[in-house]
Amino acid sequence: MIEFVLDGRSKVNTYVQLIQQVKQALRVGLLTAGDQLPKVRDVAQSLAINPNTVLKAYRELEIEGLVEGRPGVGTFVRDTVAGSSLADQAELREELVAWLHRARAAGLTPEDVTALVETTMRAALAAESPRAEPASAG
Repeated sequence: MIEFVLDGRSKVNTYVQLIQQVKQALRVGLLTAGDQLPKVRDVAQSLAINPNTVLKAYRELEIEGLVEGRPGVGTFVRDTVAGSSLADQAELREELVAWLHRARAAGLTPEDVTALVETTMRAALAAESPRAEPASAG
């Protein structure tokens, strides 16, 4: 089962953080179709937030077709966003964990790691995207 964590320093709304965490868990296979999300009351208590915030997140996920609420029972995963690469993720995760240990040993903070990953990913994706060919003068 997923365990939600909130970043109090984030400018992202609390309910959006919950949505993002569910989608990330679906993407990496931590949640699959049929899994139950934590009960609204339990999430609200553990995070010290208003239950309506959790309800809003769950409603948004339901609108997107990812979960379904079953009255009196709970909220369950309907669909996944995991791609065909899910099978390769275990090996990649192991490599990433080793890299993270090296980054920490080199003195990088979690914020440094996030900045390095995000800027490198943007640069790599930009380099991969096909560039428009200039029109020939002619």
